[in-house]
Amino acid sequence: MKLAFFGDVVGKPGRQAVLDHLPGLKARLRLDFVVVNAENSAGGFGLTSAIAEEFFAAGADCLTLGDHAWDQREALTYIEREPRLLRPLNYPPAAKAPGKGANLFSLPDGRRVGVIQVQGNVFMKQVLSNPFSAVDEALDSMPLGAVADAVIVDMHCEATSEKMAMGHYCDGRASLVVGSHTHVPTADTMILEAGTAYQTDAGMCGDYDSVIGMQKQISLYRFETQLPGERYQPALGEGTLCGTYVETDDATGLATRIEAIRVGGRLSDAVPF
Repeated sequence: MKLAFFGDVVGKPGRQAVLDHLPGLKARLRLDFVVVNAENSAGGFGLTSAIAEEFFAAGADCLTLGDHAWDQREALTYIEREPRLLRPLNYPPAAKAPGKGANLFSLPDGRRVGVIQVQGNVFMKQVLSNPFSAVDEALDSMPLGAVADAVIVDMHCEATSEKMAMGHYCDGRASLVVGSHTHVPTADTMILEAGTAYQTDAGMCGDYDSVIGMQKQISLYRFETQLPGERYQPALGEGTLCGTYVETDDATGLATRIEAIRVGGRLSDAVPF
């Protein structure tokens, strides 16, 4: 199976990068399933139903969220009627969060892909339940090679150590564990010991002439003065589409190949061939 995950979409440049490049890449790479982390798509904060529908039309099969899941209030109701949209799995039970954090998707040919999103806790403003316990339960519900033909885990968190720990924790039980949230693509694409593809962060889809997708002048003012300054706004230059490409063994669901994807904008292009 051929899978792709694209990192946090930030504002209009990120949206445009997805809409411009995803349809062609999906055809060129013959992708069977595409996941897009869309939690910063609406002006850098959250996701609207209209934007989500554009991504689905462009070729996304599943959208994931994160700590900005509810920045656009309509997401609270849209997620209840859209099973292709996932929020962090590990909200505590008392939160009674709408929607799901994991789902099993059926492809037209009968193969099934599981997608799980969990949010880490280290250095995060919002502390949720233990992500390792949550992912454990989800993986048990869709065992790789038995129930699911492929499983993708989106680990949305700040600390690289927590992301790496999740990769090793899921090794052999997921096709791909990939980090989101930090908006910078890491150079550590690899297949772990038991066969799970891993990358600490897929990077963002957005304008890299920025500070993690936001206008650099606003961020510089805050760092220089330690004052709150004006509200963050997405940078508006040409966006780069950033993501991760994975091929799996149809018999086991484990990874046989992982490569970075970068198209357009300021970063050097990288497209698997």
